[in-house]
Amino acid sequence: MKKLILFCFLVISVATIQAQEIKWMSMNEALEAQKKVPKKIFVDAYTTWCGPCKMLDKYTFTNKDVVEYVNKHYYAVKFNAEGNEVINFKDKVFKNPNYDPNKSGRNAVHQFTLAMGVNAYPTMVFFDENAGFLSPVKGYLKPEQLEIFLKIFATDDYKKVKTDEEWKKYQEEFEGTFSS
Repeated sequence: MKKLILFCFLVISVATIQAQEIKWMSMNEALEAQKKVPKKIFVDAYTTWCGPCKMLDKYTFTNKDVVEYVNKHYYAVKFNAEGNEVINFKDKVFKNPNYDPNKSGRNAVHQFTLAMGVNAYPTMVFFDENAGFLSPVKGYLKPEQLEIFLKIFATDDYKKVKTDEEWKKYQEEFEGTFSS
């Protein structure tokens, strides 16, 4: 009986841990998934040496509100901005021809990183349901700071915000619900 109880506890614990993780995929996987079920794409463009990128992983991307919202509204992509993944995007192939697998730390910048306009790490990039570029968001953000960006794109409110004044008003009126 004790073994059965322990087994049940372990199954529930593993399920709970898995439920609290963002379901990361590659960009190619997200683009394929979009063809079947249209959904926006959220890209975390990171590097292996970036301290703020590691903070996003540790503090923001493990937050239960962030995890739940991202998994529900986006295909989440984990993209190494200096890696060697081959990406097929909009009839183009993006590579990192100068990637050096023997390097530790900084490496060559991936072509897709440049195509997304990423020039700082971390940068989170949003795409619409047709893989159309929406916007990059640079830097480390706490869950309550990321919330406004996740929601403005998921709800299509970004289509109503055309000027700096409208963005400022949107920020002032935004009522966040994510907890730290």
